[in-house]
Amino acid sequence: MKKRIAIYPGSFDPITNGHLDILDRSLKLFSEIVVVVAGSGRKSPLFTPEERVELIRDVVADRPQIRVDQWSGLIMQYAKEHHVHAVVRGLRAASDFEYEFMMSTMNKELNPDVETVFMMTAQNLYFVSSSMIKELFLYGGDISPFVPPQVVERLEAKRKKAGTR
Repeated sequence: MKKRIAIYPGSFDPITNGHLDILDRSLKLFSEIVVVVAGSGRKSPLFTPEERVELIRDVVADRPQIRVDQWSGLIMQYAKEHHVHAVVRGLRAASDFEYEFMMSTMNKELNPDVETVFMMTAQNLYFVSSSMIKELFLYGGDISPFVPPQVVERLEAKRKKAGTR
């Protein structure tokens, strides 16, 4: 049987339980998922790309079908160079769809061999975003219901190193 490999690109700054929900459900469709830590674009990253890769590898260590890689170029170029034929994209709310639809259309122009699979995040996690997690943490809120324990630990370590709160 031919391996079905998909990539799940994103900034993952930090990875959330919403991301994990999409990953775990994607494994029902694909034999292997490569989480591709992409550049943060216009976002202000809290973790370096290397820290994000390390953190995600730690979080998914018990899932051998998931690999983690880093990429700073066009994701369709990554797909072409790594012979990947599907991209998994998570949707939280209807507002995500328009942007993701436009991106998938452009990606199809760049690499017609790659399909995009949209997956809705579980209802209990649709409001969770990495940006929201960072803000909640910054103001002393409890992020533990929304992220893996490793994320809480790394954020606490960053806070301690910075000498705040």
